[in-house]
Amino acid sequence: MFSKTKTTRQAKPVQVKHTSAVPPLDLPASPPSPVAAAPVATSAPAVTPVRSTPSILGPQISINGNVTGAGHLQIDGNVHGDVKVGHLIVGEAGNIEGAVEAETIEIRGRVLGAISGKQVRLMASSYVEGDITHESLSIDIGAYFQGRCLQTRPALAPVAAPVVKPVQVPESLTAHSSAYDLNALSDLK
Repeated sequence: MFSKTKTTRQAKPVQVKHTSAVPPLDLPASPPSPVAAAPVATSAPAVTPVRSTPSILGPQISINGNVTGAGHLQIDGNVHGDVKVGHLIVGEAGNIEGAVEAETIEIRGRVLGAISGKQVRLMASSYVEGDITHESLSIDIGAYFQGRCLQTRPALAPVAAPVVKPVQVPESLTAHSSAYDLNALSDLK
């Protein structure tokens, strides 16, 4: 078990396995080996939501004007204008002075203006002055909010009204129904 002679170990080279199709910048590109490409048996396929990386407006950036787009945006700087994007995150250092509209909105910083979105979340560090129009709203403890909450309902498909056909009344009933028996009505006095 223990010996008084020292044995030297030789360091084995470490192999780095990359699962992505693009190799890192410091390694040369090589085709994937057939062993690495073999499928691995799993019990059920894992489904992960596809979410793109947000564009980030850094803390040293200030924009005077409107910002529009369809993707994800994270604002850590200042925007003096309206923001209309697909998904918005306002970081703790973020500041927006203008209207905000997005599918999902997460606010950690400061927003002065109207907010409109399906899902709106005010985190504990948020400061919001303005009305919020939403389908779903979450306000964490510690968040500051001054304004109105206006909940909207999801748009439903229009339902066609049933068609009502007029009823045909036989003439034998209509001839007597228009004449009143005035003697019978005089008894009611």
